[in-house]
Amino acid sequence: MQDPLNDRLNTPRVWAADLAACAVAGAVLGVVGPFGSFFNDALPVRLAYWMAVSLLSGLGVGVAVRLVWPRARRRGVAAWTWIPAVALLVSGPLALAARLIAVALWPGIREAVDWVEWYGQTLLVAVVYTSLYVAAHARTSRGPGTAQAVEGGARMLDRLPPRLGRDLLCLQMEDHYVRLHTSAGSVLVLSPLARAIGQVGDLEGLRVHRSWWVARHAVRGVVHDGRNLRLVLTSGLEAPVARAKVAALKAAGWLDQEGP
Repeated sequence: MQDPLNDRLNTPRVWAADLAACAVAGAVLGVVGPFGSFFNDALPVRLAYWMAVSLLSGLGVGVAVRLVWPRARRRGVAAWTWIPAVALLVSGPLALAARLIAVALWPGIREAVDWVEWYGQTLLVAVVYTSLYVAAHARTSRGPGTAQAVEGGARMLDRLPPRLGRDLLCLQMEDHYVRLHTSAGSVLVLSPLARAIGQVGDLEGLRVHRSWWVARHAVRGVVHDGRNLRLVLTSGLEAPVARAKVAALKAAGWLDQEGP
């Protein structure tokens, strides 16, 4: 199945907006002159340097996030765990590119700033860029029916006992409780379903029924029973699909595969 997060991020409009924001950030950095660059040269040169570095950072971070984020969401990996890894991944090439530009403009910087300090500065910029990028796109990356309450974080995952792990497959409403299903079992917690959905963090999923929310990565197939549909999950559990939700699931690409 196609990933709607990739579809939303990989559009010319989103890329243009991202790079425009990077250019603005570069202009601000050029005026401020961080890391001692204020004393390197006149304002136009500083603007050119920092805008070039910011655009390169936006390209590097944008590509890396687009590769990692959808896969992390499908596996239920929290953003705070992979953002530092992405920053480490892109900071090496960015440090090399930025240093080559800086040395071309200011040859004396080769002796003034060693590689360790330069990499540290680049890593800081990469962490800030990656964190801001994910935060800016966190709301717009959610499709119809996905968890909307970013402020809820992933608190529902924190209510899973260690024996069940954190691979959340689905939420099932039972009276005033919600049953959290993982690949290792299930547990009941006291919570309305809507509140529980708002507390799954950035885990991608849909409310497929009045009593069910399902994580996208957990769907293994679809079973047709007359006019009724059920989603077959990786644990073997089957979640009913409300007829009113069928159109939304089709639009999201959830019904493109048959069950086992």
